[in-house]
Amino acid sequence: MCHIVNMTTKPDGISEVKDRRGSILHAAKWCFLTFGYGKTSLEDIAKRANISRTLIYRMFKNKEDIYVGVFEDWFGSRYPIAQELAAGAGSKAERLLRLCEVMLLEAWDEIAGAPMGSEFYEMCATIAPEVVTRHRSIKLQSVQTIIESRELAEVFLLSLDGLQGDFPTAEVLRRRTKLLIDCFV
Repeated sequence: MCHIVNMTTKPDGISEVKDRRGSILHAAKWCFLTFGYGKTSLEDIAKRANISRTLIYRMFKNKEDIYVGVFEDWFGSRYPIAQELAAGAGSKAERLLRLCEVMLLEAWDEIAGAPMGSEFYEMCATIAPEVVTRHRSIKLQSVQTIIESRELAEVFLLSLDGLQGDFPTAEVLRRRTKLLIDCFV
């Protein structure tokens, strides 16, 4: 279902721009996960967002810029939550599972069911490796906060990456993640 934004006039105009940007990113995420990066056009995104292509160009330079925006919006919004969970209350296993839910599994629910979900991370690594590097750095810092060892945190994340190699269903990835956590804490 497409997210339609209420475009009422607002005193500062900032909220309207933020709503429009969110609508574009939401529509673009759906298009990228459904059609893939290569087959998604700006026209597809505009139609899905129920706006004109011209409005897209007011906020984004090109399709690459939108793709990076989708990744940063989708995952970047999770960073403060991840850092809070890592330093929060609970056993190491509970915190690590909550962290994995926020940083991987919630998004995996959406990605695993999408026709072109398997290419999502790969394309971002190609288009904007610095964004992927920042994402990995935040995950590493958060896991290290819980495990209390950088080296073990790195091994945990590499192992977690390996669990995704065959692009399992969300349910299978959750089970695998719980098993991995049991091995580390």
